[in-house]
Amino acid sequence: MRTLALTREVPESIASCELTHVPRAPIDLARARAQHAAYERAIADAGCEVVRLPELHAHADSVFVADPAVALRELAVIARPGAESRRGEVATIAAALAAHLPLARIEPPGTLDGGDVLLLGSELLAGLSRRTNAEGVRQLAAHVAPYGYTVRALEVEGALHLQTAVTQAAERALVVNPRWIDVAQLPADWERIEIDAREPFAANVLFVRGATICSAAFARTNERLAAHGARVVPVAADELAKAEGGVTCCSLLMSLG
Repeated sequence: MRTLALTREVPESIASCELTHVPRAPIDLARARAQHAAYERAIADAGCEVVRLPELHAHADSVFVADPAVALRELAVIARPGAESRRGEVATIAAALAAHLPLARIEPPGTLDGGDVLLLGSELLAGLSRRTNAEGVRQLAAHVAPYGYTVRALEVEGALHLQTAVTQAAERALVVNPRWIDVAQLPADWERIEIDAREPFAANVLFVRGATICSAAFARTNERLAAHGARVVPVAADELAKAEGGVTCCSLLMSLG
């Protein structure tokens, strides 16, 4: 089984990114690009084939390639981002995915960000957030149902995306910030690892091919993950965190073959 990881360079316009829950702060472009390159190397070291898409400097958030689509083994659902400024990113993502998978699309009035969708086996958790609405989730469920997937809608409070509040951390284990999502909404048959309360953004980790890639800024939570058996791979990610981005945001993974 191959895992393809689509990425994109940090654009020169990153300082003009969309922000919802964090204050605007200066972003060091060179440092952000160096950290992103190290992140790409970590994904490659985990066994992924990294494919970097052309830069989109006209789109300040375009490094966050996970949001314009949801990629499954059988198809890719092309999203309709909740932030209108991000909809210009969709065409190039769709073109890249079309080389590997059939496409379905979220249509108006639906909105959906990939960051609000978490795949757990044959179930997709879909966050209802400022970026994803109920109609977007309904359309997602209709697109994936023929392939045997179900969709569970969850309310997200205080976080930009579902994957800001909960992600997969290991086999059958989730890492969660219980202040941003009601843990009772989560599948009962998955172990739940709570973040250290002093690290509210630590619930965003990328579990890929047995590695748990996470921000090095959250050492306390990373220790908890390691204690639960996760193979923790810390990466520096603090510059793009100023753009409200996490480690799941910067790659779009596809399992092929």
